[in-house]
Amino acid sequence: MTGETHIISALVANESGILSRVSGLFARRCFNIESLSTCATEDPKHQRMTIVVRGDASEIKQIVLQLGKLPACLMTGEISAAKAVMRELLLVKIKAKAKERAEIETVCRTYEAKIVDLSPDSVVVELTGKPSKIDGFIEVVEHYGILELSRTGLTAIERGGKILKSDENKTETV
Repeated sequence: MTGETHIISALVANESGILSRVSGLFARRCFNIESLSTCATEDPKHQRMTIVVRGDASEIKQIVLQLGKLPACLMTGEISAAKAVMRELLLVKIKAKAKERAEIETVCRTYEAKIVDLSPDSVVVELTGKPSKIDGFIEVVEHYGILELSRTGLTAIERGGKILKSDENKTETV
């Protein structure tokens, strides 16, 4: 799928099978989910999903409308990257020979990353931030040798007073 990256946020019922129904909706429409993050909310009856996809504005509008039609989807909408706080978590295992450790520690300090595990031949580093910061860090440490990495996927929340909240008796699209 080509086009711009879009962030869709959905408030869904906390029930089994909801993740399958949402991902199935994207698959049926041939949308590749680049990142999907789901978590508990302040209300135990609800979960929040942050879905990152690529597409043009009309395709995204259609997918948001289709999401809103799912019975378990209480509210959905697109989040503007310019109006959002966005974060992602990275855990990366880097080859670390004794002579390179000081350099790796310097890179970590520069990116405000934490070394969370130290082994004789590797380090595990934790970093949170915007996806562009994560990408930049990966690019800088690649030449040491990345043994393994794991990214959580994007989570985002809109700045200001606008909230993703549901009136229990109706489904809304924002």
